[in-house]
Amino acid sequence: MSFPTDLQIARGASLKPIEGVAEQMGLGPHLIEPYGRDVVKIRLEAIDELADRPKAKYVVVSAVTPTPLGEGKTTTTVGLAQAMKHIGRQAVVAVRQPSMGPTFGIKGGAAGGGYAQVVPMETLNLHLTGDFHAVTAAHNMLSALVDNHLHQGNPTGLDPHSIIWRRVLDVNDRALRNVIVGLGTHVDGEPRQTGFDITAASEVMAIFALARSVQDMRERFARVVVGYTAAGDPVTAEDIGGAGAMAVIMREALKPNLLQTLENTPVLVHAGPFGNIAHGNSSVVADLVGIRGGDYLITEAGFGADMGAERFFNIKCRASGLTPDAAVVVATVRALKAHSGRFTIAPGKPLPPELLAESPDDVHAGAANLRKQIENIRLHGVSPVVAINAFPEDHASEHEAIRQIAESIGARAAVCTHFADGGKGATELAEAVAEAAEEPSNFRLLYPDSASLREKIETVATEVYGAEGVDYDRKAARELDRHERNGFGNLPVCIAKTHLSISSDSSLKGAPTGWRLPVREVRTSVGAGFIYPICGDMRTMPGLGATPSAHSIDIDADGEIEGLS
Repeated sequence: MSFPTDLQIARGASLKPIEGVAEQMGLGPHLIEPYGRDVVKIRLEAIDELADRPKAKYVVVSAVTPTPLGEGKTTTTVGLAQAMKHIGRQAVVAVRQPSMGPTFGIKGGAAGGGYAQVVPMETLNLHLTGDFHAVTAAHNMLSALVDNHLHQGNPTGLDPHSIIWRRVLDVNDRALRNVIVGLGTHVDGEPRQTGFDITAASEVMAIFALARSVQDMRERFARVVVGYTAAGDPVTAEDIGGAGAMAVIMREALKPNLLQTLENTPVLVHAGPFGNIAHGNSSVVADLVGIRGGDYLITEAGFGADMGAERFFNIKCRASGLTPDAAVVVATVRALKAHSGRFTIAPGKPLPPELLAESPDDVHAGAANLRKQIENIRLHGVSPVVAINAFPEDHASEHEAIRQIAESIGARAAVCTHFADGGKGATELAEAVAEAAEEPSNFRLLYPDSASLREKIETVATEVYGAEGVDYDRKAARELDRHERNGFGNLPVCIAKTHLSISSDSSLKGAPTGWRLPVREVRTSVGAGFIYPICGDMRTMPGLGATPSAHSIDIDADGEIEGLS
């Protein structure tokens, strides 16, 4: 018998009434607002009302550098949380909301997999409570105000050629990357070149994820830089009268969404900032609720430990004030074999037969990437645990090879089968995480606020990525100087680079050395509270492939959705 699809498994779930799931976290009926039958929003008053409850152990799930094969990070996050119940502990999950662009593009859904999923699956992947639409509306409200500001006389002296605020939609649409607006007669606006990003790349999304309250969100919107004057002075959303309207649009969206896993573990699904040009983590307010909702709060950071986890530590924890107790690094046999450099792997193409053959030597050949990602966790004073996410075609000797790699540098490791077995398949991992979380916390940020932007960039590049140094294009150097001059030098950095390598070159596997990080430009997300240097050609509006998931997602005669996975 073939293994059921994710959608088939999700539809067979025995859901607990969502009010009962909320009650597990100490959330009474007065703190929740139902959205349909299986989802609620949590009122922000819960943060203060739960403040007297014990604080959970805070665990972040990261991974080795991603490969086209997928390492199962969300699945492991959910499986670990479900496993906690099997060892007598109560966990809460906090994850990002999936963007519908990738859902209809290449992913087809993003809610975990197998018997370690967030449900209801269709609701999670399609609109949920409308938070992404609110982000889109708030962002585009400011875009409209920018163009109206130009049309109405431009009292701030905003230079049309120095406007950095674009428009957004939650779709993959390469045709919108570069557009001309304001065409027509003089009443139709000022013609200028601009473009669209995907909603997940919006600074509004990053602010939404990092704000601690409605007022904090309002103040962050006020600091958003939409562009510059001819003299290089920043013009903000407050300057053109947009911050208040944005906060009004986003007020309800700031309330975290509560769902559940297949085994009825509470799941906070909130915000979805990009993992490349933003910090790639779920919301601070969800964590401020979840940290008082059980024994463990288990959250997930985007991409590998060099990206999502580094930003979790240095951006999200800096904003929230929460201190992590342990970190999980998800690794697979296939991923370490890929990082050996011995195999050619392409998305959508069959795996090389040699990759599936039993070969602990190939696993050891890719060990450098795992070792470096473990080191990246330890740089921040956090105890790492390696989750060996097992696939059916793996061999026990290969799992043992990963365990040996982890243990050789003093890291715990556990084999997990949560995809096939649910929570009971990750109990070894749960025990290891529980042990790690009991160790004394030595958490530390990688750099102080007072360091210069160049010092911050170079610290991340050399200590986390393993670069020899940093090379700045002339444009990037000018922008760094301008950002320092405008008072933004105290902000943390969020380096936009490829997620497919620890380096800035996606073709380099393992843990490359002897290379330098090239920074071609440096942009600001002042409202979100970080500066993002850009290395290479980072796309903020994805395109669709030759056979996007949209081709196979449909609705049947009974009104049931098909094709989500």
